[in-house]
Amino acid sequence: MNRRQAIQSTAALAGSFFLPKPLAKLFLEAGFTKQDFGPNFKWGVATASYQIEGAWQEDGKSPSVWDTFAHGKKNIKTGENADVGCDFYHRYASDLELLKALNFKVFRFSLGWPRLLPQGTGKANQKGIDFYNRVIDKCLELGLEPWPTLYHWDLPQVLEDKGGWTNRDVLNWFSEYTQLVAKSYGDRVQNWMVLNEPFAFTTLGYMVGWHAPGKKGLRNYLPAVHHTALVQAESGRILRSELPKTANLGTTFSCSFLEPKFNAEKHVRAAKRMDALLNRLFVEPLVGMGYPTDTLPFLRKIEEKYAQPGDMERMKFDYDFIGIQNYFRVIGKRSFTTPVLWANEHSAKKRHVPADQITDMGWEVTPDGIRQSLKQFAAYPGIKKIIVTENGAAFPDMVENGAVHDPLRVKFYEDYLAKVLQAKREGVPVEGYFCWSFLDNFEWAEGFRPRFGLVYVDYETKERVVKDSGKWFQEFLKD
Repeated sequence: MNRRQAIQSTAALAGSFFLPKPLAKLFLEAGFTKQDFGPNFKWGVATASYQIEGAWQEDGKSPSVWDTFAHGKKNIKTGENADVGCDFYHRYASDLELLKALNFKVFRFSLGWPRLLPQGTGKANQKGIDFYNRVIDKCLELGLEPWPTLYHWDLPQVLEDKGGWTNRDVLNWFSEYTQLVAKSYGDRVQNWMVLNEPFAFTTLGYMVGWHAPGKKGLRNYLPAVHHTALVQAESGRILRSELPKTANLGTTFSCSFLEPKFNAEKHVRAAKRMDALLNRLFVEPLVGMGYPTDTLPFLRKIEEKYAQPGDMERMKFDYDFIGIQNYFRVIGKRSFTTPVLWANEHSAKKRHVPADQITDMGWEVTPDGIRQSLKQFAAYPGIKKIIVTENGAAFPDMVENGAVHDPLRVKFYEDYLAKVLQAKREGVPVEGYFCWSFLDNFEWAEGFRPRFGLVYVDYETKERVVKDSGKWFQEFLKD
């Protein structure tokens, strides 16, 4: 059996399986059904271009900052890169057929800027445009809703060479990119997202250097933050002007529920500072509240050094929805200079968290954190609706006799979905839930070791194996 036949066989198998007895028992005990979320609730999966596509030099694509970063020494813990990865670029059709077989209705994916505009601006790459046309058309053929994200971290390296997000010209670069994708796909795509987790790519990429492009320091971070906040709104305005009035526009935010390590006032203040950084930094400028300088005075340097007249108003935009992406809570503790994050494996163990409540990323499983985050973001003025655009967990999965049993992930989704439903019943306008992720993939600086997927990927053969968690959703989402 060749690789294509193996994938097709997997897709066919996914459409006609019997739940293992332990899994069936867990499903029956979930305590809620798909119908409890309402008939218009969106159920989907999320992916990102660099993490799944591969084909990094194929059909005119230029290097992204992640291509460069992953090829650098000691940047990726496992020494790997995503040059080939899941090979979604060549396997998109069978992968989407598999997704359809799992009964999901939404496919969230990101558009690769360096695949569409190899020079960052200027002449478009027709082969890149054609690829996403094929993905979108295949989704529509299968009855899947395509939900593209314009930017999931793969900035063209040629633009990073000019300063990337630290260069105010990024507003013009991104505006041109936005116009291209709106004109290319706006006739068929109804739902759009602009940025994926602006806090993550600015902080990890331009402050601490753990992610691409590996820059450090406030002199890089503060301008990157400001230009990102401006792009977040400006791209929305361009989409609004270029797309049909019925287009559903949003952008996404990472979020974590914050709690102090101890109840002493100094630790409470530390948690508030972390909340301002992790949760408030980008949503508050968007809704017209400006940067949270009341809690983080150093952000005033943005206004003093990088803002131009009118920028505070330009950062505002009225999106149709926002996406929130939640994985763990964060515990704040006072230190001499800055709050310390207590969200890694060592500290979770130090706090005597049970081993089955710590994911393979070292993150603590805290389901009520997603409910708290939903309520926090819903409280902002002008938030019409919320989609959980990412939520999931990595565990050390293995193929055993052709199957992948992942009971901890099944339990994770059961517990988190229960809290999403609780938030909805408490009045939060949450109208969708997308799993991270559809496929096991390249997990940024962690390499291929952490596995988040509902579908197991053998990175040598590229064979796909639906995990028990994927089968759980297939049964749960039956019409």
